[in-house]
Amino acid sequence: MMIQRRSRTLAAACLLAATATLAVSGCSKSETTNDAGGDSSQGAQAAKSPEAASGPGCSLKTYGAPKIDLKDAVVGFSQSEKEANPFRIAETQSIKDEAAKIGVKKLLTTNAQSQLSKQISDIQDMLSQGAQFLIIAPLNSDGLEPALKAAAAKKVPVLTVDRKVNSTACKDYVAFLGSDFVEQGKRAADAMIKATGGKGKVAILLGASGNNVTTDRTKGFVDQIKAEAPGIRIVAQQTGEFARDKGQQVMEQLIQSKPDITAVYAENDEMGLGAVTALKAAGKKPGKDVKIVSVDGTRNAVQALVNGEYNAVIESNPRFGPLAFATAGKFYGGEEIPENVIITDRAYDETNAKASLGGAY
Repeated sequence: MMIQRRSRTLAAACLLAATATLAVSGCSKSETTNDAGGDSSQGAQAAKSPEAASGPGCSLKTYGAPKIDLKDAVVGFSQSEKEANPFRIAETQSIKDEAAKIGVKKLLTTNAQSQLSKQISDIQDMLSQGAQFLIIAPLNSDGLEPALKAAAAKKVPVLTVDRKVNSTACKDYVAFLGSDFVEQGKRAADAMIKATGGKGKVAILLGASGNNVTTDRTKGFVDQIKAEAPGIRIVAQQTGEFARDKGQQVMEQLIQSKPDITAVYAENDEMGLGAVTALKAAGKKPGKDVKIVSVDGTRNAVQALVNGEYNAVIESNPRFGPLAFATAGKFYGGEEIPENVIITDRAYDETNAKASLGGAY
């Protein structure tokens, strides 16, 4: 994921790390409530620095956008998926909370409901309503070009969060803020090796197709297993679309077609929790008969760890509000923003799950 770094971006990356350690709890049951979602002091999102900030820098001058004061601006946030997933709930609330905290004049929020065409029209609608800065959680890595071109035509800067777009940085968007998804896959593989003793038959519950998260989390896991654990066989890879019900359905099918599976790698917690339900219904003990490792860090998954029904969770922190607005502030202050601003993610296992539950979302 890392590409050649330019020295001029390092200072910007360091400053980003210093400002990005603010936390927003933001795990509510809906977009309209403000119930806390964990201990924000434990759940802070921070950028790695400087090594993980990569790509050529993008400044306000290079991008060609007018300078604005975010407090007096109209800011738009485009959410990709329905608020049924704790990650999306926490992500949206984090953006809302930080916008309110810094005094943004008007925040427009939309939800694409997992429809690419709707996300495109959502972004175009926000531009029509006068959005001057956009934060986008892309549904897919490809397909948003019409929306990005519409923003570029109006000189409206765009930050993408949690998923990358296959477009040109500092032309179609300013920067990507998010995790190193290949590294998440590798860490999940290491956790799986530990949980299984390096032996067994593993099924992978893949995320949604068409985005870099699924591709990278799969690559990181498969490559690490191949390199470090020849005693583990990956016997199935099926898409669960990042959804709990789909993860449960796929697991039910796998229990029938491959009853000798001894472990599951789910590319998000929701699919992993769906697998837990399926395994219990089949009379198996998740976490014991079948080891489970997933990625996200939701409170439900960490609680499953506490309950002994899970074996490890690699965090993917959704609290982008502080980092996104800190990055925007520096961009409008004339600083260069690296093409990729990579955040830190922690890991949960049986040794820290109970103590860390308050920081989960």
